[in-house]
Amino acid sequence: MDFKEVIANRYSCKKYSGRMPEAEKITAILEAGRLAPTAKNLQEQHIYVLQSEESLKKLDSVTPCRYGAPVVLVVAFDKNNVFTYPGEKRDSGVEDATIVATQMILAAANEGVDSCWINFFDPDKLAQALALPENEEVLMVMDLGYAAEGAGPLPNHSSRKPLSETVSYI
Repeated sequence: MDFKEVIANRYSCKKYSGRMPEAEKITAILEAGRLAPTAKNLQEQHIYVLQSEESLKKLDSVTPCRYGAPVVLVVAFDKNNVFTYPGEKRDSGVEDATIVATQMILAAANEGVDSCWINFFDPDKLAQALALPENEEVLMVMDLGYAAEGAGPLPNHSSRKPLSETVSYI
């Protein structure tokens, strides 16, 4: 698919059919995350693929936003392996994990797999429910699957401000 089509047509799916994405498509999505740029190439991300009934129930205990997706990616990063920026007010953890997640969400669309970026959950409760290592911080979860019949983008999906309202040349 043309990249412009991918970014124009991708939407946050909120109703899944339950049909499992093919293993090769999941691998392609994960590979897109692996190839994402990270500060100093630290690659501090860790992706958890939830697809067992047990792991999905644990996720469901901390968020109502799985929408029936058969696969969910949990995107986390190693807090002890980040680059601290000058001024020491920020580090690369959240930004690098966000780049990884964004590449995977676009790769999913390119593979014909629907997705939804979810952050309606308490990251600490999810980490505890999944028994993740203490050095990892959960950034987001990503529902993956195929849209159920009648699913589609929200009515305001294609409403965008003009560049003149969001960009300034200085």
